[in-house]
Amino acid sequence: MTEHPPHKLRSDARDNRDRILDAARALFSAGGLDVPMREIARRAGVGPATLYRRFPTKQTLVAEAFADQLHACRAIVDEGCADPDPWRGLCLVIERICELHARDRGFTEAFLSTFPGAPDVAGRAYTVKAVAGLAQRAKDAGRLRPDFVLDDLILVLMANKGIHTRSATTQVMASRRFAGLVVQAFEAGPRQAPLPPAVRLASAVQGGA
Repeated sequence: MTEHPPHKLRSDARDNRDRILDAARALFSAGGLDVPMREIARRAGVGPATLYRRFPTKQTLVAEAFADQLHACRAIVDEGCADPDPWRGLCLVIERICELHARDRGFTEAFLSTFPGAPDVAGRAYTVKAVAGLAQRAKDAGRLRPDFVLDDLILVLMANKGIHTRSATTQVMASRRFAGLVVQAFEAGPRQAPLPPAVRLASAVQGGA
């Protein structure tokens, strides 16, 4: 008899954690990261005290809620970097990351936001730095326009986040179209007009790294 209550408590704790994360993902994806913690607790069917016991800050909740997406993002970048053709690898990264972000607005906001000290910052910094290295190799190969800067990719993600359609399928299709246009704009060519000055955006995503 004494063995069952501890097991039940552990099971309840896991269930609470899973419900909190499911609620957070749904609300972040629908309304962005400004959703109040109390609303997440209400959606999950737990009290605020339970929520804060599992996730003391919104930063830790965001990092845990989107851990799978961040892992997928890193896998995409690793695949692109492993391609012996750096331009082809960069195109793959742009296309697949745009699609990944198009499927989850909340993840885009989490990726682009800065949370000092949160466990996802180092992962984002790795991703951004890896893409920077891949872009440099594509430049050296003469395939990426020479005035490309890493901030341009952050700008692409910000623009991609603005794609809103009535269905998830249409949103992904629109994102694929957008990524295709971006790839064409980034490719080196003889008739490229100079771009306006770059806006520094990447340093925030890198966590100041």
